[in-house]
Amino acid sequence: MDAAEFRKRGKEMVDYVADYLEKIDKRQVFPDVEPGYLRPLIADCAPQDPESFEDVFKDIEKIIMPGVTHWHSPYFFAYFPAASSFPALLADMLCGGIGCVGFSWAASPACTELETVMLDWLGKMINLPEEFLAGKDGHGGGVIQGSASEATLISLLAARTKTIRQVQSEKPELTEADIMGRLVAYASDQAHSSVERAALIGAVKIKNVSSDDTFSVCGSALKKVLDEDKAAGLIPFFFCATLGTTPSCSFDKLLELGPICKSSLLLSKIHWQIPLGRRFRSLKLWFVLRMYGVTGLQEHIRKHVRLSHQFEHLVRQDERFEICAEVILGLVCFRLKGSNELNEALLKSINEAKKIHLVPCHLREKFVLRFAICSRMVESTHIKFAWQHISQLATDLLKTWERNHHQQKQQ
Repeated sequence: MDAAEFRKRGKEMVDYVADYLEKIDKRQVFPDVEPGYLRPLIADCAPQDPESFEDVFKDIEKIIMPGVTHWHSPYFFAYFPAASSFPALLADMLCGGIGCVGFSWAASPACTELETVMLDWLGKMINLPEEFLAGKDGHGGGVIQGSASEATLISLLAARTKTIRQVQSEKPELTEADIMGRLVAYASDQAHSSVERAALIGAVKIKNVSSDDTFSVCGSALKKVLDEDKAAGLIPFFFCATLGTTPSCSFDKLLELGPICKSSLLLSKIHWQIPLGRRFRSLKLWFVLRMYGVTGLQEHIRKHVRLSHQFEHLVRQDERFEICAEVILGLVCFRLKGSNELNEALLKSINEAKKIHLVPCHLREKFVLRFAICSRMVESTHIKFAWQHISQLATDLLKTWERNHHQQKQQ
């Protein structure tokens, strides 16, 4: 492919992506395929001779799209939003075109410096204290990680390294192995599994801190477990607070937890990342922040919050259902009043119908359905449709359950 063909094919791909997103609501949100569907559809090995773009392009709809879960569909209410926008897509194209590997400043000065500035922009947008920012003097600053899991691991490893050095400076007779065996990390019992995985990779103990009735960790709960572990000779070194837990979007009480962590020295400063190299990923932030602006992004978030409260209101009007956690941002946790088995059956019927897509969580002993506002294209009409669909499936399910229960009583 030369530059002339790239221009032509690039325009075709832009048109395809634009059409895909414009008409995504016409596609079934969840695919019909079974595990292993794809291998029989493609060759066992790479082609010896080059294929045409036309052959590759036609296989997108033939092979790839039948197995795609459409995360940007307005009928996708599972997991969490996978942020995407047209400015971000254009930035990705530029990132791929430049193709630098930013493992040092000299490897690509713009790649290094734009990421530093963009993280300062983001820090100021969420009102972080000045010491968290790089600024002109470079005392703070941040870096874009590939995922939240990577960010958690990097923070834990940095805290582990700092604590080991600090303890050895105070007690030089202790070896690194002695200290490692006594280190303890902490997280909410509602924290994502990636926190536990980070501790496993970091070869340190981790303990769950009990959350309260709102599924949040408060200061007294953390202080209690820290005091107990210190008295037992352990070394607390890391606490991962969660602002928006995966199950219910609950927020740990940061203003209570921060001073406790500071007094216990549960703080860390960042080796920046695991990989040496990185893509020019800050271009996406640069494009999106400039083309949306702070007010545009605020309105996008507020719209999702309004839609989640619309769904919450619809649920509360139906006495058969209950809301299981406070609705804070764009997530509603709800369930039918009744057994876990009943709610498992409801979720199964929802996802088998494939008109909308949801996933569950467990809050304490309850099986709960999560309704997450995800797509940037979702509107009030999609919320109403989703609720009407769920309500009708619940009606059908309850009739079946009542009929089965009546038959069992007669037997």
